[in-house]
Amino acid sequence: MVLLAGGVIGYGLYLANKVHRVAVGGLTSGPTTGADAGTTNILLVGSTTRCGLQKQTPAFGLCTQTVNGVNSDVIMILHLNPSTKSVRLLSIPRDLFIPNSRRTGTGYGAYKIANSLYQGPSQLVAAIEEDFGIPIQHYVELNFDTFAAVVTALGGVTMEFPEPVHDAYSGLNVLVPGCHHLDGFQALQVVRARHLQYKAPTVTATTPATWPYETQSDLARIRRDHEFLRVLASKVAHRGLSNPASDLSLISALAPNLTVDSGMSTSYMATLALTFHGVSFNSAPQWTLPVLVGTFGTYRYRGFAKGSVEFPIQPDDQSIVNQFLGINDATNSLTGQPLPAPSSVTVSVLNGTGVATQATTTSQALGKLGFQMVGVGTTTPVGTESETLVTYAHRTPADEAAAQLVARSLSGSVIMAYGKTADGADVTVTTGTSFTVNASPPSAATGAASGSTTSSTPSTPSATTSGATAATSGTTGTTGATTGFMPPTKAVNALKPYDPRACPAGVTGNATGWGS
Repeated sequence: MVLLAGGVIGYGLYLANKVHRVAVGGLTSGPTTGADAGTTNILLVGSTTRCGLQKQTPAFGLCTQTVNGVNSDVIMILHLNPSTKSVRLLSIPRDLFIPNSRRTGTGYGAYKIANSLYQGPSQLVAAIEEDFGIPIQHYVELNFDTFAAVVTALGGVTMEFPEPVHDAYSGLNVLVPGCHHLDGFQALQVVRARHLQYKAPTVTATTPATWPYETQSDLARIRRDHEFLRVLASKVAHRGLSNPASDLSLISALAPNLTVDSGMSTSYMATLALTFHGVSFNSAPQWTLPVLVGTFGTYRYRGFAKGSVEFPIQPDDQSIVNQFLGINDATNSLTGQPLPAPSSVTVSVLNGTGVATQATTTSQALGKLGFQMVGVGTTTPVGTESETLVTYAHRTPADEAAAQLVARSLSGSVIMAYGKTADGADVTVTTGTSFTVNASPPSAATGAASGSTTSSTPSTPSATTSGATAATSGTTGTTGATTGFMPPTKAVNALKPYDPRACPAGVTGNATGWGS
């Protein structure tokens, strides 16, 4: 996108007619005060649409053969700070189960976040803002065709494959280790791979179908995609942006392959290029939101199968969001304003698990933190495993701030939700199968310091955190996870020995050993 914007200086009108723009609702102006004022968050989406492709390709699955789902298999948010000329990247795992994934009539439906795009870009933007409190200012989308076209327009990329790898679903099939030059289609096979098999040095079998599988699926793909972005950024930097006229053919190829929100004007993209063209993406922090990976197979929610899912984990998630946005725990992530005092927030609690006295115990613990408790009740459990929901009824700064304050006062599998509250409360907490009430509400002394760029992995909260424990049913050790979930994943993950990566300096790629 920045490369495209670099050519806007000389070809603004030309490009304005080439870039595909769509209306995206829910985009915000972003924080106006604090350290994050003036920053921009751009939602970067990889769409799985087949029916929207200009050319149908059997390798992707054909629309005519009912491969017609539209998901966002890649969800990344690019944070740009023009005052510091800093860039940060946050990936959200596609299988993360969230309460506001889909809008059903006048209500909202819980599903994986990847399924939000089925109801359009506006719904995906709304889900991220409502459930994570991350403001989105702009939207950029690529599908299979457009991703491949962008890489091809750059002349392809070169990557090293330390070990033979294979993915029957994406078509990736590298049989000979070494540096290989990838065209757009081959690069797509790399970034789509989430059923990867690899031939480690100890493996003697030569048939890829018998090689061992990696175990992290989409989380491993995110790790490799982050590395691919570094390689791609290096290729862009190598070409340079100093002479847009010489890149007319490249710009012409890129422009028609981008889908952006209608508010992303040609002049705005030019401003981005002028501001950030000298920033090294290789040094930019890249995080993945920590999650709890389910081990029980298909998750059943209200009796319906939702497939393999992941749950959120606090305070790990909030710590990473704070670092990503450059705020602290006492700051409203949507506005940059301080969060309110607990005494100004009314809270009700619903028992969502059937565990005896859970609502009452939780209400008492939150009351000790200073919240105004206005009622307790019960609701039908959604499943054997469930998230703790912090629900607010209005998308207003006051209600959103109240929900953030309550959510940051809890640890475990906790997430915000936009919907109806009980007892006329500002916020309703619906208890899940594993969470605790913290010893104190959030403050500026906790979470990331303003402007922090550290990439360290936050520690996991103890299930015996001081203060009232609202729920212990199903907890395992100190992970805060319910039975059936693995320990929390890390925000920063090193490449595995078999992962493709940047080639050593001066090494050129070849096509030898690249399978079909």
